[in-house]
Amino acid sequence: MLLLLDSASLYYRSFFALPESMRAPDGRPHNAIRGFLSTISRLVDRFQPTHLAACWDADWRPQWRVDLVPAYKTHRLAEPGSDAPVEQEPPSLGAQVDAIAEILDAMGIARPAVPGHEADDVIATLAAQRPGPTVVVTGDRDLVQVVRPEVGVLLAVSGGMEKWPLLDQAGVLERFGVRADQYVDYAVMRGDPSDGLAGVPGIGAKTAASLLAAHGDLDALLAAAGQEPQRPLTTRLAAALLADRQALMAARQVATAVTDLPLDVDTRLPIAPADPARLEALSEQWGVARFVPSLPMVRPSTPPRRG
Repeated sequence: MLLLLDSASLYYRSFFALPESMRAPDGRPHNAIRGFLSTISRLVDRFQPTHLAACWDADWRPQWRVDLVPAYKTHRLAEPGSDAPVEQEPPSLGAQVDAIAEILDAMGIARPAVPGHEADDVIATLAAQRPGPTVVVTGDRDLVQVVRPEVGVLLAVSGGMEKWPLLDQAGVLERFGVRADQYVDYAVMRGDPSDGLAGVPGIGAKTAASLLAAHGDLDALLAAAGQEPQRPLTTRLAAALLADRQALMAARQVATAVTDLPLDVDTRLPIAPADPARLEALSEQWGVARFVPSLPMVRPSTPPRRG
């Protein structure tokens, strides 16, 4: 079983869920590190994976996506209007993110990233490449697009982990009113302010779902809009869709996670740390030693043979 983590989603969640009063021995906050490690520990205990990857953003705002939709994630820029895509983040988080990366590397947990791509693309590629049961853990609803018979998404929404829904194909349909393979078309019509996708005026979540239920996908919907509209596609909605056709096609490409990245990564869970001395030093430095040993992957998964 493969467990794929949307790392940024989880460490941001940990940072904001836990107080900054949680401190390392040198006085720096360690709330994101502590929460991230605890989350992995609980996930491994729950799912008992044989493989795990903490997928990483090599580029959180790839230029090719910005070229398609200039507004893509602009609200997250530290300096709006600047050519340098510097992401806003709390002052005390940056050092913790670097520490999380170092701890994962010292543990020997795969941390795949691909230049010019986001963690979503890495996750979608690994989920497509590897047969067998897979669970993606993320707070990003867009990743429900990867759900298929053997791939589920544990959606890290509000509340504790026990409240996070584990979505299969039926769960996606129940929660959003569309199939997983329709989710991108649904999102670009509805709009997604978190990514800077404007959507179509007059089309909200319910309308987008009803249009896709009637027509299947955005291509068929646009074709129908060029003919005599029939409900639920009204004349007004048809005109709005046709007026936004070019923007919709660009947004669809931006929102679709890449599934064919050149990845060659060993996601097998380590039975011992890759660098024990470095792991011990980092654990002591950041005051998280009691969380790291609780992670099942740093212990042999089977008793050693005798004799």
